[in-house]
Formats: sequence, C-alpha cells, structure tokens
Amino acid sequence: MTTDSHSDELRDARRIVVKVGSSLVTNEGRGLDEAAIGEWCRQMSQLVRDGRELIMVSSGAIAEGMKRLGWATRPHEIHELQAAAAVGQMGLAQMYETKLREHGLGSAQVLLTHADLADRERYLNARSTLLTLIKLGVVPVINENDTVVNDEIKFGDNDTLGALVANLVEADVLVILTDQKGLYTADPRKDSSAQLVRRAKSGDPTLEAMAGGAGSSLGRGGMLTKILAAKRAAGSGASTAIAWGREPDALLRLARGHVVGTLLVAQTQKTQARKQWMSDHLQLRGAVSVDLGAATKLRAEGKSLLPIGMTAVEGDFSRGDVIAVRDADGGEIARGLANYASVEARLICRKPSSEIEKLLGYVAEPEMVHRDNMVLSR
Repeated sequence: MTTDSHSDELRDARRIVVKVGSSLVTNEGRGLDEAAIGEWCRQMSQLVRDGRELIMVSSGAIAEGMKRLGWATRPHEIHELQAAAAVGQMGLAQMYETKLREHGLGSAQVLLTHADLADRERYLNARSTLLTLIKLGVVPVINENDTVVNDEIKFGDNDTLGALVANLVEADVLVILTDQKGLYTADPRKDSSAQLVRRAKSGDPTLEAMAGGAGSSLGRGGMLTKILAAKRAAGSGASTAIAWGREPDALLRLARGHVVGTLLVAQTQKTQARKQWMSDHLQLRGAVSVDLGAATKLRAEGKSLLPIGMTAVEGDFSRGDVIAVRDADGGEIARGLANYASVEARLICRKPSSEIEKLLGYVAEPEMVHRDNMVLSR
C-alpha cells in the first residue's frame, strides 16, 4: 500500500457511478438533507459540463419513509420496511429532481432489483436505458426497488447495487460516499493507532480483515460491504473511491485525480475484463452465420454485427444470451450478447436495420450484436 495523493484512474475517469448512503442522505435519519444533496448535485453538474457521465445510486428511501410515517426506530417486518420505502421514495426522487434542475440537469428515477441485473434480457434493457439517459445528458438516480424485494433491505445498504450498476454501464470509477473518512487499518473508534489506507488493490484479502463490522442503525452497510462492492466493481475494471460524503468538493477533487479517502484500484482493464467474461462464457445458446463482408468488418474493422450481414441463425436463444458469430466455413469469428432472440433474428436476417421495426413491431437496437458486447475469437 502506498500514500500516493494523485491517481490517473480518477483523473482519466469518464463514466462515474456515485453511491451515497442512508445516514448521509437523511442526516442520520432527521430527514432528507437538502443542503448535502444540493451540494452533490452541484458537483455532479459541474462534472457533466466537463464532459463526464454521472450516475447516482442513492439510499435513503426507507429512512425518509420512517420520518414521514413518524417511526423513531427501524422496523423489523419486511412489509413495514417496504411500506416505508414506498413512502420515502417519493420525497427522495423529488429532492434529486429539484436540486439537479437547479443546476440545469435533467434527472430520471430508476428502480432496480438484483434480479434485473441477473437476468440477461433485463440486464440489456436496463443497460440500454441507462446509456441512453446519460447520452441525453440526464442523470439517472437509481435505488433498489425496496417495495418488491427484500434482499437489499436486509443486507448491503445499496453498496452492492452500486457495484452492479458500475458493472452494468462499464463505469471507470465507483465513488462510495459514506459517513467515514475511508478505510482504516483498524477501527479508529477503538484503536488510536489506526491509519487511513490511501491506496490499495481491489480484492486484496487483507482489506476485508481491516473493514470490520456493520454500519449505522439506519442503513445496513458498513465498511465491509464497501470493500466487497469494490471487489465486485473491479471485476469489470472499475476502481473504487471510498470517501467522506461531507468532504468539501469531494467529487470534483476526485475527478481531478486527488485521492480523497481510500482508492481501491482495479487490477484488470475495463475492456479486458468485459471481453474476458464473454470469451470464457461456455454456455453458448446459439450462433449466427455471416457473409464475407460482415466477417471482414468484424475482423478487420471491429464493427458491430448488423442483421443484413447474417446468413443463418442456429439454436434457440433469448435477448441477452451469449451467441457465437461464425463465418461461411463454420469458423467462430466472435461471440457476444444477442440484442434479439433467435425467433426475431430469423425474421431480420439479411434485412437492413431500417426494416427492423416493420418486421418486429419495435426496435431494441440497430445491431444484432454491438461491438461493445462482442469479443473476437483468436
């Protein structure tokens, strides 16, 4: 571990996922902290103007719901927690919308479950929506859909969700804003010799031993869930910064390359990590064959696969499944995530992308397999 004060990983990050916890958002349960949320939104708006892409993952719905319902202590019954989330989500979304709009940014509420990101079709749908929003200059504000699931109500305080979103959109950096200064070598409340870890490698097993126990009474996070989230985010090549949410200009300083709090550096490059996942995917659901022109564009130019270049469709697969792309001789050129199911692929085979809507009644993507979701075979 080193004490470097600057980081190329942070300075060069273009797509950033910011996660904030319940205690910060609600000022330890006293209600939505308008000043704090406004400050984060101000910093995000400046970063968007500087050409960065921002996605917010915010806890706080349950804590805000508890306040609105007049509950002094967090309930234990799942249905009561879900009711509190439903009530609190209204205020949470309204606050972010108001504060982002004050700084000239649009916002969008997105509620996700872990099942959305485990199912490949829903994964692609969520990914397409989020990438479209940030392309439009809109900041997605994401929360776990606590009204219909209970996993995140019990565990994690959205740290895991933040990592999953970072994986979903191929973020460069995950920033976890918390009520702690960062990761310490021991609990600083109990050990006066504890030192702040400035920089380490994501996935280093010694970090989990340092992280210790659970979080506040409002959330269910704690430093350990943040260390595990950083490890998960590193799987897609995203480094993670863990910083105090009330640190002045924390997001702006991080984006300038300053190590604020703790930086956990991913050991795998973003593109390499994603492509490695696809190349190692053994459960191919099917394949498409392509003509010479499409094969050349894929191999030599790194282009996406368009339906017009396909000559045949094999197997029974769904949108989001990994399929092989083969040349006329049956050799595998590439493999990647299918944007259309096999039934649909047969209908659009040899057809221009402009006819997809007429043939299917909708358009998911103009490509059968996008180049970002494809890895060329060796």
